[in-house]
Amino acid sequence: MPKFKTHRASAKRFKRTGNGGLKRAHAYTSHRFHGKSKKQRRQLRKSGMVSNSDMRRIRRMLTGLK
Repeated sequence: MPKFKTHRASAKRFKRTGNGGLKRAHAYTSHRFHGKSKKQRRQLRKSGMVSNSDMRRIRRMLTGLK
């Protein structure tokens, strides 16, 4: 039986934390910052966490399980 492959696009977007969670970047950070408040821009800089409802699906893509 062949080995499972890691989904490479997911591997570039998510990082595992020390407690087993998954870090992700925020959306809406590429352009058009003049329409966003200073507070929103500041908070978008920080990384976010993957929600629990998406955790199983993304973890399977990262570990290469089908």
